[in-house]
Amino acid sequence: MSFTPTFQITPALTKILMDIEASRQAVSALPITVQVLESLRESARLTATHYSTQIEGNRLTQEQVSEVLQGGTFPNRERDEQEVKNYYLALEYTDQLIQDNSKIVSEKHIQTINGLVMDGKKKAMPYRDGQNVIKDSASGGIIYMPPEAKDVSALMRDMVAWINEQKKQDDFPAPIIAAIAHYQFATIHPYYDGNGRTARLLTNLILHKSGYGLKGIYSLEEYYARNLQAYYDALTIGESHNYYFGRAEADITKWVVYFCEGMADAFAQVRLKASEAAKSGASISADQSSLLRELDQRQKQVLSLFKDSKFVTTKQIAELLQIHPRSALNICKQWVENGFLIQHGTSNKTRKYELGGKWSVLLD
Repeated sequence: MSFTPTFQITPALTKILMDIEASRQAVSALPITVQVLESLRESARLTATHYSTQIEGNRLTQEQVSEVLQGGTFPNRERDEQEVKNYYLALEYTDQLIQDNSKIVSEKHIQTINGLVMDGKKKAMPYRDGQNVIKDSASGGIIYMPPEAKDVSALMRDMVAWINEQKKQDDFPAPIIAAIAHYQFATIHPYYDGNGRTARLLTNLILHKSGYGLKGIYSLEEYYARNLQAYYDALTIGESHNYYFGRAEADITKWVVYFCEGMADAFAQVRLKASEAAKSGASISADQSSLLRELDQRQKQVLSLFKDSKFVTTKQIAELLQIHPRSALNICKQWVENGFLIQHGTSNKTRKYELGGKWSVLLD
């Protein structure tokens, strides 16, 4: 099997791509403090979690999503709560993949994202082993019949190979590669459930690894959720609902234009928010976002300890991260080795840590 998508780069699409690039360049040039950047990123994560799960029928509001992620619960919403927690875990895993310097996207990455989306576990989820049929909930009629299970592995392998080859060749702009990957994943429908959420996370992963991460402060999901029918209509291409009768060879220009319009809309909103943050006096002389991207979630948490004190102890770190002191000691050892921390003293009583010089600018 081979994957050869068909689409046309029209003048309208070219204009949309130029708008995306203009916003990307503008946001990249804005100096934003760590505090503001983290606030914008967390807001984007919450927005993505809310709208991506809402598309699949989740009933929690965005405010409730935020409460759930902070430990709150709501009566008779257990399934919705777990769905939200799982998606947020998948977002965090995607962030880890983004921090990896490799530009390659692998099948295992995609399978692990689906495992987190569905079960909340960092375990690669195998593809479906049977037929999956998508039906209209009202009429019961077939909307789409994906490829048979025996063809899924080869189709996914071809799709991932195409993504990585296109990123290497640089023939198409990243938004187009991401758009086609989203469409093809939804078309293959490799899982019984969680395909839409996994496709949207895969899209974000591709964009970030291609330099279109926009500091991690954008969300495409809201654009889809605002007009869900338009999202589904754009994905529905070809004369037949059967994968083997035209869907695989269909011209997907309509979808690519829709996807890129969504990117342009989301990027324009981020451009406005980031510009307002910079004008409000929250900006600094040097953009620190690249430094922050090098840190994992625990390191970002530990940064807060150094705002009030030059030195911190293993006990303080353990209490902040809510882990055993021995686990904290092992983590600190790793951080000393990679330069995030500087150790002073060797015994349990005298040992303390100072923030590595490279990272001190993050406290300004």
